[in-house]
Amino acid sequence: MPDHGGVLSLLPLPRSAKADRIKRAPTVGRTMSDNSWVAVGTGGSPGPEQPMPRVGRCNRQQPCLNCIRRHIPHLCNPAARAAKRRERRIDAISPVRQTSEAESEVRSAGSLSDARSQAADASVGNLWPSRGAPSYHGNSYFGHQAAATMMQVPSPDIPVGLNPGRIPSTGATRSFRNERGPYAHVWEMIGHLPRQKAVVDGLTERFLMELNGVFDGVHAETFRTHYENFWDRRRGWDDMTNVDLRWLSLLFIILAFSELLGCPQPCSVETQQDREESSLHFYWAARKCVVISPTFSGESADLVRAGILITRYNIYLGRVPESWTTVSFAVRMAQAQGMHIDGERWGLPRKVLETRRRLWSTLYYLDRTIALAVGRPYTVNDKHCEHMKITNTWVDDLDPDNAAIAEPKALSDPTPSIYHLYQQKLASILGSILDDCFALTPRSTAYSTYERALDIDQELLAWAQSLPSYFQLEDPDRSMDSSLPVLPWHRLYLHSAYYFARVTLHRPYVLLPSITGQFKYSQDVCFASACAHLTSKLSFRAMTMAERLKFNIVAHHFSNSALVLAVMAVRDPHFPRTMAIVTDLQSYCEKQYADRWVNEFQLAEVKVVELCVSRIKASSRYRGTHVLDTQGAVVDNVRPSVPRPLPEPETLGTSHEPDVVFEDMTGLSRLLECGTWEEIMGRMESEIAS
Repeated sequence: MPDHGGVLSLLPLPRSAKADRIKRAPTVGRTMSDNSWVAVGTGGSPGPEQPMPRVGRCNRQQPCLNCIRRHIPHLCNPAARAAKRRERRIDAISPVRQTSEAESEVRSAGSLSDARSQAADASVGNLWPSRGAPSYHGNSYFGHQAAATMMQVPSPDIPVGLNPGRIPSTGATRSFRNERGPYAHVWEMIGHLPRQKAVVDGLTERFLMELNGVFDGVHAETFRTHYENFWDRRRGWDDMTNVDLRWLSLLFIILAFSELLGCPQPCSVETQQDREESSLHFYWAARKCVVISPTFSGESADLVRAGILITRYNIYLGRVPESWTTVSFAVRMAQAQGMHIDGERWGLPRKVLETRRRLWSTLYYLDRTIALAVGRPYTVNDKHCEHMKITNTWVDDLDPDNAAIAEPKALSDPTPSIYHLYQQKLASILGSILDDCFALTPRSTAYSTYERALDIDQELLAWAQSLPSYFQLEDPDRSMDSSLPVLPWHRLYLHSAYYFARVTLHRPYVLLPSITGQFKYSQDVCFASACAHLTSKLSFRAMTMAERLKFNIVAHHFSNSALVLAVMAVRDPHFPRTMAIVTDLQSYCEKQYADRWVNEFQLAEVKVVELCVSRIKASSRYRGTHVLDTQGAVVDNVRPSVPRPLPEPETLGTSHEPDVVFEDMTGLSRLLECGTWEEIMGRMESEIAS
């Protein structure tokens, strides 16, 4: 009986036949190149009815060795296995465009067919899978993934975990004591969660209902799916690598906000302290997960979202320098996934594309704003990123098919995405302010750079003029606030950022002396913007904890409008509106002290303002102005300026009193009087002669 295809030679033989054919039975080897089985002769003499076995590739027609050993060769389907292997090989060769985004992980079907699109992709880089997440590399990268793609061979994927596949060494071989397992950190992080799932359910739903709409923190549907998968795991049996610390960091920072949301208003001191301690507990757990998770897994959108929420939490607490560190980390996580490149060129799905654009716009704004507020370099370089093509489109609530064909709406019909469009434009201007006016080595003195500051101010004015009616600085259209609840908050955020930009831009020129009044425009703009910003602070009344959180995560902690007005009042105590400024500053300090939620970071500004107010009240000129305002009822706008006496030359630069210092800067206009010049020159000649 002939052996067709060598199958019978591989079947189990009776005990009597094994001895007869032991020398001429072929062996089976496995090639590493094509993952196929090959029959290899042992050198024995073939029988008269059996042909000489030949070494060669499998013809994909015979069953696999496992099915033969299990006596089920008729159930084996080699053709289907070969097709699956070819599909896996094609997927490994093509750069995988994958993103852990709000709604799904996206894998590209292959390379782009259009030659121009391929050329554009080559200029900005590609996305490759690495440790379970998309990894971005630019055109300067030439590693194993780029080389494998060039040679059209499969690229090995680095698995998730720390040193996967390595057998842990024993404690005797280590020079330090280690009683913890390789995944003990996962158990430690899970231990920070409340023990009852119902408690976590209530906290997460509270955040999704009260804050998520304004914060744009997570995609609610996707977050709930991951949330249920996390709690449905079999505790004690699952592989600990299935617990995603990246998503867990996002859950912890959501719990931190939710703990504050659950505090009733008003509440006792004990209740407030308990809520703050619980919130900080979850905050530090989120910080730990954010730091640890990139060691075991690739970067994901969950890390970016967690970094944004952690930054907002620090802003709420008044920890602005700390928020500069957290937003920089979030920017690096986003850049590692290619979010700084508009994903339209990579053919990403519409929902993923719009979400990535909003995330990058938020990071871009926070990075520029915080860097300008603390006077430190920003992370995002415009030369290495693209301008996001944000449109007035909201596709998060649509299915993928309808999202792909969704058209942008008119500006008169706003969506939550329209805020990110104007936020991105304003962030670009903030970067210009930091580069041109507060660089480490300015191009020249402040006088010559003043024209550049005026040009930037014109850009700010043009930005304000481009705002739609519902975002206007003066008398905005509030008719759509009820239909779109996020619109009032987005309006507040844009206004506060605009005032912060103008105050920061013109603040250096407020104290510069000029006989011609060339800096008067900056003084007026800085005064008006600081007053508008202080007005919003004084007029806000937080009815709920959610409103307090929404109000305190914006530029109110960046723009120290009260400090600016206090310094201007100390500089010019006889200013017609000094008494009105002092009254508002006193009201602001009283409001801050009466607020139980104000911490030591926020009270630091209040203490400096109080010192300025005390100095103004101690000034004799202020006391005279105060009497004139209360008894003479003179209008502030028409009161003539009273000339101030020039300080004695020997006292210039020696006194540390605030009013004397500011007099030295503003009283230089009287130096043009002939008598004063003659007196100064005479004293200098006598001192030189002696």
